Amino acid sequence: MKPTIALFLYDPKCSIQCGNGMIKALQDHFNFKIFSKTEVESVFFDDVDIVAFPGGIGDSESWHQILKPNKNPVQDFVARGGRYLGICMGAYWAGSSYFDILQDVDAVQYLDRPGTDTRRPHAKNVAITWQDQPMNMFWYDGCSLVGDESKFETIARYAGNNDPMAIIQDRIGVIGCHPESERYWYEEYYSWMRPHYHNGYHHQLLLDFALELMKR
Repeated sequence: MKPTIALFLYDPKCSIQCGNGMIKALQDHFNFKIFSKTEVESVFFDDVDIVAFPGGIGDSESWHQILKPNKNPVQDFVARGGRYLGICMGAYWAGSSYFDILQDVDAVQYLDRPGTDTRRPHAKNVAITWQDQPMNMFWYDGCSLVGDESKFETIARYAGNNDPMAIIQDRIGVIGCHPESERYWYEEYYSWMRPHYHNGYHHQLLLDFALELMKR
């Protein structure tokens, strides 16, 4: 039986496009339950293995507005041994200003970090290394994971300054870039990036990441 991911969607704060990309990348190995701003029932997470938050557009104020009904259920799920998967904004939300579930590490803007190779938040194909393999990956104001690197496993780093870009700490996995990106992102939304589409390879990296998280 496939494990189940509870995926939070509330467009554009947690975008449908990012959520759809996650589903496409993971659906062969995971079932999905969707939840949103409306408060879930107390038993909603009982058959869930991972709670996931995709990228989107949000800030501290909007997080408190849209997660208030389900903040405690999510935190309780993680505290009971559930797994957390966050991409871009979902990675920020694991940090100290939001769910506060990371230990001795925080999610901060990569564009503000020393040695970054970009100072603009707009979509681009940033250079990274994923498990020591150089490549470029879709990025849109994603985070660095900054803190005590002895407390987590680094899966990927930004090539610009070597900051951790994707990490797993215990049962929490967070990624600053967008491995779930789909072809139409490169062709319709950001056509100048058309030559850089990964042809689905980054979906396999995301799947490997989620399967590794399931082992924790």
